[in-house]
Amino acid sequence: MLLRVNGGHLSPRGPSGVPALLPVMGFCLYLLTLLLLLCLCTAQWCYQKQNCDDECKDPSRWPVQFPRCGGSHQSPVNIVSRKVQLNSSLPPFSFIGHVDAINVTVKNNGHYAHFGLPESVRLAGGGLPGHYRAFRFHFHWGGGSGRPGSEHTIDGERYPMELHIVHIKEPFHSLEEAEQDTAGIALLAFLFEETAADHPHLDSIIAALGRAKYNGSNTVIPNFRLNDIIPAAKDLHSYYRYVGSMTTPGCEQAVEWTVFHRTLSISSRQLDAIVAQCQFWTGQPMTDIYRPTQPLDGRVVYSSKSGTPQKRVTHLWISVFSGFLIIVTLTH
Repeated sequence: MLLRVNGGHLSPRGPSGVPALLPVMGFCLYLLTLLLLLCLCTAQWCYQKQNCDDECKDPSRWPVQFPRCGGSHQSPVNIVSRKVQLNSSLPPFSFIGHVDAINVTVKNNGHYAHFGLPESVRLAGGGLPGHYRAFRFHFHWGGGSGRPGSEHTIDGERYPMELHIVHIKEPFHSLEEAEQDTAGIALLAFLFEETAADHPHLDSIIAALGRAKYNGSNTVIPNFRLNDIIPAAKDLHSYYRYVGSMTTPGCEQAVEWTVFHRTLSISSRQLDAIVAQCQFWTGQPMTDIYRPTQPLDGRVVYSSKSGTPQKRVTHLWISVFSGFLIIVTLTH
């Protein structure tokens, strides 16, 4: 470095005579880093129980940062069974690739953990307007066995956990493309009920979540089969259908929702284990990851032809049988 006279003072200059700007450049880099972090935080969002600050929006404030979250066709919803309308044009589904062994990549995105699915897993039927390919699946849960965390509720009842399987309409190649079509995404939802016995195939998912504990971390589940988690299509003729949105920002209103009547099982041990595995992007435990239910705003929830909940069928048969006993008793 050369020292040259500049206005009667010595100033450092590089070989080309340009002043050494390293301290100034370092300060500028520091300011840019602070600006980037500020922008990142203001674009972030939180769940209700996450103790959000003024910069990071909880669900009640999502529409401020993400205007589509304030739309009139938002999800999830509370399904009121007595107001559901029968739709006889809702046929059974056809699942493709559910019995195949696949490698599933699990990634913690700081808000929830998602499980990537290959294009070989596909969906048809169910009254959907086209064929769909699987994209990924994820879970929504509460705070363990004592605090439910499903997103959809049935007659006001929140279930312990909910599984969402996201499908993209063909020929779209990405979620962003599919979101431009009002029926570009088909989302299958399964509610979990707590049982005494473990679900025989959930422990591998719990273990994978533990390997993807932190924001940005990922792992792989080898030889995974979807039919280990959900029943075959022939056993899933009963379901609810309505039009809605994604349940995380930006809440795109491009979803054909299917919520199955048949529930899946999970034990209290598994519920407590699953909520203890991951952390949010804030470093807090990943619990209560569900959006509160949204107004229907005039939308109708339909039920498939054989869409009477099993408990209602059971009650009907009990009534019929009781009536039969009464008649027999009176005739004798």
